[in-house]
Amino acid sequence: MDAFVTGIALIGLTGIGAQWLAWRFQLPAIVLLLVFGVLAGPVTGVLQPDQMFGDLMQPLVGLAVAIILFEGGLTLNFHEISGTSKAVRRLVIVGATVAFLLGALNAYYIAGLSIWSAVIFAGILVVTGPTVIMPLLRQASLAQRPASLLRWEAILADPLGALIAVLFYEIFLVTTGAHHLEELAIRGVFALILGLGGGWAIGQLLVRLFIGGHVPEYLKVPVILVTILAAYAVSNLVLEESGLLTVTVLGVALGNSKLASLTEVKRFKELMTILLVSGVFVLMTASLDLTTLAADLDLRALAFLVVLLFVVRPISVLVATIGCDLPLKERFFIGWIAPRGIVAVAVSGYFAELLMSRGVEDGGRLTALAFAVVVVTVVAHGFSIGPLARALGLSAGAGTGLLIVGSTPFSVALAERLKSLEIPVLIADRNWHRLRRARAAGIDTHYGEVLSEVAEHSLPLSSYSYMLAASDNDAYNTLVCTNYGPEIGRANVLQIGRDVTEQGETEFAVTLGGRSFLSSVGGYGALNSRLQEGWKFRATRLSDDYGPEDFERDRPEDTANVFVRTASGRLLAGPSLKAHSLKSGDLLLSFGAPGTSKQPEGEPEQA
Repeated sequence: MDAFVTGIALIGLTGIGAQWLAWRFQLPAIVLLLVFGVLAGPVTGVLQPDQMFGDLMQPLVGLAVAIILFEGGLTLNFHEISGTSKAVRRLVIVGATVAFLLGALNAYYIAGLSIWSAVIFAGILVVTGPTVIMPLLRQASLAQRPASLLRWEAILADPLGALIAVLFYEIFLVTTGAHHLEELAIRGVFALILGLGGGWAIGQLLVRLFIGGHVPEYLKVPVILVTILAAYAVSNLVLEESGLLTVTVLGVALGNSKLASLTEVKRFKELMTILLVSGVFVLMTASLDLTTLAADLDLRALAFLVVLLFVVRPISVLVATIGCDLPLKERFFIGWIAPRGIVAVAVSGYFAELLMSRGVEDGGRLTALAFAVVVVTVVAHGFSIGPLARALGLSAGAGTGLLIVGSTPFSVALAERLKSLEIPVLIADRNWHRLRRARAAGIDTHYGEVLSEVAEHSLPLSSYSYMLAASDNDAYNTLVCTNYGPEIGRANVLQIGRDVTEQGETEFAVTLGGRSFLSSVGGYGALNSRLQEGWKFRATRLSDDYGPEDFERDRPEDTANVFVRTASGRLLAGPSLKAHSLKSGDLLLSFGAPGTSKQPEGEPEQA
């Protein structure tokens, strides 16, 4: 028991530590998780999963993967793919079929696996892995369409790959006389009914229970969690590994319902998924036997990996997306990004043991090959997804922009100055006429209620590192910041019109609303009055000739700093701005009266 608890604690510390370092230094989190797992396990021996967990390891991994897939299904909203549904269907059906056929040929002829090991392994590699795709999408900040396609493919293809492997293993058992064809057909049909129909029925039942008030708010998340585990267990009793399909469909059914408290459920599941993804990756990599792994990875395995990355995946995507009205650059990008994750490793290990127990000697190679695929694809795609997206113009430009809620003279003036400095900015307002000034200035706008479900799927939040609530209604501003705080970050939601003491401001902003913005100048009325008096936004570029000391010397008392864009391109505001040590190359945006500054004006074209 002590070893079990110690193991859980070590996995948690290692996994979350890797996630934090990845965030701090802008590195692919999955790569660090793999490195930390290898260091904690095979290298140092601090973490030994086989001894700490024993026979419980595989069931624990299976339950974790089930919850991860459910959370992924929960995020798949049909509204999001209204314009890309054809591409998603073809990627999951046509693309998976082509990838399976080419993958089987690759495993048989290039890797040298036996026919049954090859087809089962090819089925496993159909998956692209939501455990890997989700962190990569969060890191790379892709444009909405390619990000949506990769996310949907990962979630829907993940259980499909496991089911293909199960199907061919059952066919293998039929050919060896261990099972009968009639038994295989009955179990397969029943598993599909339970997976598709059962998952959807359970989702609808939960919705009716919740909406009807039969389950209190505080029990909704526990009820959903227990339902996931029960559906996964029952489905697996019918047909091994079919539980992944059931929980995925269950997540999609709930995600597309009108459940009022779904936002809270999603946030809880996202937090749990981060913990589970971190833990499972560390657990699986820590259990590696480096000696056996090295012995199984020869030149044929290397050739297999090269063909998988540069032939199988690109061809399957290009064939699947024919006639889907996708630009060639998006097809090329999706054809490159296909990292494999925990499901591939876990299912490969499971079938490796089954095949060896049935006399298929090379079945044991599946585990080593699966780890090699995961490591190579995670590293290759983890480090290339961001640069490739930027090179192809498919990046949303995270970390450099401002989303403003409320079209007012002040917010439009701020947006115009940001745009002149080539900083991404968008103004959202639910009043079409108030957006007229912004549209006339050529500023990107969003017409609609930002608190609606439509805005949740249509607003490109990943393009903006900060949100500023700048409407004339302080209560509405508070509500907007409170709603988007968990999504954008509590420190990155800003709000005008706050009139509280310094101590009260700090305590209040933690629980409700956003950080005060230009509180030294005043609220909504004061900011717009200053504009009428001639105040303007001024950009100052720091250099070796005009450094931070010169800036502070020339800065008038009635001028307030608004934003800083660092030499590396990051946009800073609020507490981050105050904590930042100014240096040469930084661009400062301030708001003050005209003719009161001796600072050199920053040139827009140099920004």
